[in-house]
Amino acid sequence: MVKRGTGLSMRFPLRLPPGPRTLRPETHMPPRRPPQPVLAAIDVGTNAVRLELARPDADGALETMHQERDAIRPGEGVFATGSMPEETAERLLATLRRYSALCRRHKAQVRAVATSALREAKNSAEIVRRVREEAGLNLEVVSGKEEARLICLGVLHRKPPHTRSLLIDIGGGSTEVATATGEKPDNLWSLALGSVRLTEVFDASRTVPPKQLRLMRSFVTDVLQKTLPPTVPNVPRVALGSSGTISAVVSFAAAESSGNATVRQLTQTVDTLAQMPPERRRKRFDPRRADIIVSGAVILEAVAKYLGVESVSVVNRGLRDGILVDLLYKQDEHRDDHSLADAAFAMGKRFFFDEKHARQVARLSLALFDNLAALHQLPLSVRPYLEVAALLHDVGHAVSYERHHKHTYYLIRHADLPGLADREREIVARIARYHRRSPPELAHSGMAGLNPTEARTVRKLATLLRVANSLDVSHHQPIKDFKATNGREGVALHLHTRHPVDLELWNADREVLNFRRVFGKRLTFHVHHTSGR
Repeated sequence: MVKRGTGLSMRFPLRLPPGPRTLRPETHMPPRRPPQPVLAAIDVGTNAVRLELARPDADGALETMHQERDAIRPGEGVFATGSMPEETAERLLATLRRYSALCRRHKAQVRAVATSALREAKNSAEIVRRVREEAGLNLEVVSGKEEARLICLGVLHRKPPHTRSLLIDIGGGSTEVATATGEKPDNLWSLALGSVRLTEVFDASRTVPPKQLRLMRSFVTDVLQKTLPPTVPNVPRVALGSSGTISAVVSFAAAESSGNATVRQLTQTVDTLAQMPPERRRKRFDPRRADIIVSGAVILEAVAKYLGVESVSVVNRGLRDGILVDLLYKQDEHRDDHSLADAAFAMGKRFFFDEKHARQVARLSLALFDNLAALHQLPLSVRPYLEVAALLHDVGHAVSYERHHKHTYYLIRHADLPGLADREREIVARIARYHRRSPPELAHSGMAGLNPTEARTVRKLATLLRVANSLDVSHHQPIKDFKATNGREGVALHLHTRHPVDLELWNADREVLNFRRVFGKRLTFHVHHTSGR
């Protein structure tokens, strides 16, 4: 910083005597940091559509630049009819065209997500196509677990690493529940309960008689018992509530506007709101919120009781914040985040994968990626794709050994893997699909539908995976360590082995030709036997 005095300052030309002179080293101002990119989060919910533009500051915190909320009710009628009506679709498209123009003006990196309403709409694919063509946005219909993960990120960003949290978020069509340590989710659940959905099922926008209220409470409890485990261990006494519905219910229930309501206060609130005429509700709440507030209060009361918490405290962050944090983290290529690998590992266990083999292939694949960075020239952001594909490459065995690579593709493509967008999951599925049999040639039918960048990524990562898989074809992990070197004569793999690797070398040799076609380098293997374990 330059401090300015109060007096006048004048500059004169500096005259130097002739002859040699000693120059003092120049003092330079520190180089300016390049401007941080603008990040944009678009949330197509059941009640409203929201936009937030933010930019990271020097400390890595997110500074909001612009926010918009349009209460166009994208979920109106979806839960009753199963489809989004044309009138609603037109409102949504008009809103997203405007949001898209704002994002382009700021040259923002955008992630647009849709939640339960479009998850359940039969014409969801058609809506997504129209959004892409008319608004120029890739609208991603996220799973319930991915929605819960993003809400966790938004609410718990920069939370101390050992802090235990319980999070509840009540949307129009679904309710997300999560437990977490620090920022990292431990459990993610998505329940088919939402304030709009429950209101439509029980026609609860009017005064709710006692018998109807009992039915609503019983229905919600039944869904909780079917979705959540009987007990959730180590639950904090205070749950964090992150949605507009929870904020409205807690604000009504809490004494002296404390932002925290006990379970007893929530029960009193449900009874009071159920008996309140719609006209009085609309005076107390936003008109659109007033129609669904009884259902929201019933859900919050039931979830809090079921989990055994003492109270619910409101936080003013949620899904949009999580989308922005996720975009921020994906820019940091050096961030060490194991959550995606953990999700892949959990999926592998559900399909009874060979854990030791999967971990070995993942370890070898990542070592190849890291050692040969100058050769493949792929961004570090695709490294997690290779790790997930390596961990899950054999899950197709759960269907059948024959053609298991194709079964693997199907299972990954349709899996619920929090942390992967739809397109990213497609790329991972293709990488895993090509771990055996047909090589990932650009002309192969399995590569159809990929753009040139995606096709190059799949081709290169699948080739690394094929080599790594061949080096543990026996499933006995004979290779203790190895190093890949990229020289003028070709790529050499130096294998440090515990046991004979004749079978591995025979299979690896079959990958040499494909490796040369993809990378333009000869691949050789050099074995160094290590005695002992």
